[in-house]
Parts: sequence; structure tokens; C-alpha cells
Amino acid sequence: MYTVAIQSFGGADVFKEMQLPEPLLKPGHVLVTVKATSVNPVDCKIRSRGPQELAPDFPAVLHGDFAGIVTKIGKGVKGFKIGDEVYGCAGGLKGLNGALADLMLVDSALIAHKPPSLSFAEAAALPLVGLTAWEGLFDKAKIQKGQTILVHGATGGVGHIAIQLAKWAGAKVYTTVSSKEKAEIARNLGASQVINYREETVSSYVQRLTKGQGFDIVFDTIGGANMEKSFAAAAHYGQIIAIQSSGQAGYDLKMMQAKSLSLHFVFMLLPMLRNIGRAHHGDILTQLAGLVEQGQVRPLIDHIRFTFAQVGAAHEYLESGKAVGKVVVTRE
Repeated sequence: MYTVAIQSFGGADVFKEMQLPEPLLKPGHVLVTVKATSVNPVDCKIRSRGPQELAPDFPAVLHGDFAGIVTKIGKGVKGFKIGDEVYGCAGGLKGLNGALADLMLVDSALIAHKPPSLSFAEAAALPLVGLTAWEGLFDKAKIQKGQTILVHGATGGVGHIAIQLAKWAGAKVYTTVSSKEKAEIARNLGASQVINYREETVSSYVQRLTKGQGFDIVFDTIGGANMEKSFAAAAHYGQIIAIQSSGQAGYDLKMMQAKSLSLHFVFMLLPMLRNIGRAHHGDILTQLAGLVEQGQVRPLIDHIRFTFAQVGAAHEYLESGKAVGKVVVTRE
């Protein structure tokens, strides 16, 4: 089968088109004809330096997000049939083949039926970011109606979904952006107040928007030095949601202690890597598909599109920081 794979770690130029054997069907799995995938920061991380605990063996077929059509059904699979349009985040990691190929073998517990109103490209943009946002908001922070939440990074992959899910849950959503154009996008996504972090300090917007009380929940999709801003923006007894891939380490936790904050880490790859709770991901994707059809959630996709043969350029574009929303890669 046709694939775009890597034989070594490095820059975006390590991707090579090649032919690899078709994956062998296994019980509990389905074989999917891949129509589209999307680029996530973890895909770039694996390509560039391949952490041993994450990287598949060479030749490595990367990317977890996909949307496609079920081609074969393994023994014991329920709820899917040949010809079904499906989506999910189910590979591109150690022991799991990725989506940059004609065919992808996936555990049926990790997937769901594609939202009918979305194209394959649009559906492929949702799984990893949707699962991450859902786990952070509902599984970890248990967001409640009427709470205030600050989402850092409105037009990022996780950020734009977190805004929509938090609004659907009945929270009052605030978010940070870097430009007027992104502010308009954030408002259209459902944010009630938008903060240009380049023009206003944390103490200023906390005072202006919460009368100095802080936010009940802060969803930090940025990491790094931004985590200190999240601690400062949170209310006493507030909650911080952090994404595992943001590289949090070595922070001064005195402010967390002084405010009695709770810190939740989200590492949505864990079910795939450790085969723990995979069915929960399938359930979340099913609920997300329902919200899409109800008009509650929609993917934000960058205007520049790429094909499988151009996946190296897609990685470079995501790493440039110029993308607004998700970067999508399609078969044609």
C-alpha cells in the first residue's frame, strides 16, 4: 500500500513516499481506507526527535488523527460495518500504525461514526483536540454551569474546541488571543470576552473581568512560561487544566499552594499507549459527533490545505506558528 513514512528522525524533509505491506486484520479491529488526517504538535515531536516511549519502529507511519471508510471488519467488532464513515485518533505511536497511508488498522474501541455534516478533512481535524478538551473539562475539572473559565489560545487546536465545549456546558467563557482577527474568530466560537494578551497584563484583565477574584477554571493550552500566568489568573480554590505536550516542568508552586489550586494534566495518548480505557475515547467521539450535528461544535481549519505528498510542508507550516486552527492533510 502507498504510505508516507520516515526512516529516521529529523526535519520535515525526512518524509518519504514508499510502499509498505497492508496491515493484517486483528480481532476487535477494523481496517480503514484513510481519506484525511491532521497534524498535531505530538506528530511533529515524534518526527523530529522520536521519544522512545512514543515513536513507532522504522519505517514509521505517523499521525493519529484520521477520517475514512471501513474496508474490513475483524472478529468481535460491534457497531461498525463495511462502508461506514468513521473518525478517530488511533495510531502513529509505538506499536500502532499511523494515518499517512492508504490503509490504517485501528482498534474499534477508539473510533466513532463520522459526523455526517462534516467532510473527511473536517472530521480528521477533531479527534485529538476534541478528546483532549473533553478530558480536561469534563473528566478532570468537571466543569459546571455558571462557572467562569479562561481558555488560553483561542484559535489553537485544543483551545477552539475547549471554548465551544465550555459554552455548551453553560460556563462563561473568556479567552486570550494575539490579534484583532483572532479575537473575531474567538467571539464567533462562543467566547463572551476576548483578551489580547499582548496589550493587557494578567492582573489587569483579572481585575477588569472578575473584579480581582480570578477564574474558576483556567485551561492552559500553551504551557511553558504561560503556566505562571495561569496560576495568577485562577481564583482561590480554582482549577488549572494543562496539556501534557506543553512541557510543564520546574514551576514555582507557591502560588498554587497559596490559592489552594488544583492542577490537572491531560495526556490523551495514554489509552492508546497503555491500552487503558480505550472505549471511553470512542464514547467521547460519539458524543462530539452528536454535538457537531446539533451545531454546538465545529472544527476551525486553517485555509491552507495539504496532500499526503506534501505532509512535510504541513509539518513546517504548523511549526511556524502561522496556522489558525488545525492543519489538515488529505489523500488527494
